[in-house]
Amino acid sequence: MASKPRLHIAVFLAPAVLVYTAVMIWPLFNTLRLALYTSGEEGRVFAGLMNFRTLFGDPRWSESFWNALGNNTWFFVVHMLVQNPIGIALAAILSHPRLRFAALYRSAIFIPTILSFVIVGFAWKLILSPIWGIAPSMLDAVGLKALFAPWLGREEYALTTLALVSVWQFVGIPMMLIYAALLSIPEEILEAGEIEGITGMSAFWKIKLPLILPSIGIISILTFVGNFNAFDLIYAAQGALAGPDFSTDILGTFLYRTFFGFQLQLGDPHMGSAIATAMFAIILTGVCIYLFLIQTRMRRYQF
Repeated sequence: MASKPRLHIAVFLAPAVLVYTAVMIWPLFNTLRLALYTSGEEGRVFAGLMNFRTLFGDPRWSESFWNALGNNTWFFVVHMLVQNPIGIALAAILSHPRLRFAALYRSAIFIPTILSFVIVGFAWKLILSPIWGIAPSMLDAVGLKALFAPWLGREEYALTTLALVSVWQFVGIPMMLIYAALLSIPEEILEAGEIEGITGMSAFWKIKLPLILPSIGIISILTFVGNFNAFDLIYAAQGALAGPDFSTDILGTFLYRTFFGFQLQLGDPHMGSAIATAMFAIILTGVCIYLFLIQTRMRRYQF
């Protein structure tokens, strides 16, 4: 007996598909289309891959692009090496059954995540200011004023400082995801480990950590996508020029200046679309590597 077509599924999915297409799919394809054109005396002219050759081959563009890409990579590395391990450690501590006021600690750590990028950027810019910030006086109170420096004003420190500010703001996300994964581990497995004498930190490394590897993988790919789409914090703290001397310039701020223009730089939607397409390709490549290489190995490791 032939099954009846389930038209109600299409009816319920249609609104979501239409909205997603309007706000995501169509802008994406329109961006890819704009990257293949250029503006000339006759208006918009099809240029093929010329914008990409200019972006990667013209020193005026390639130098800025590779600088932004390198900064973006370092921004991501700081989050991977600092934010995610701290988030895992906090989740392990807060999931301990004997810890008192765990809910209060979780809420306090997660609160910065819901704050606006603009608030966080301006707040930390004020805190770290050598003129009216509270950081110098706080360090002076503990006898460490000699360690203070205008970190946001020095090329060698500015990007790392902003990356650490971002870590402070978003460490609550990996913490909560890993916390949920730890709570989902069956008690029978932990009790079996206790019978074998595996307790404390040994239980975490030998039992819990292998079981939460899929969650760690998801956090890693979310960190990758989020950091290569970053823009707000850099713009709020350092402006569109991402100073000092473009030392905090990432792909998001580079795209903003190119597409919309800034100060004496005129906006070029076609070159901006080429940069956006390059960002999309980088993110897509990273996601594919995770899905087809890392996630596959994780599944084999679990089995």
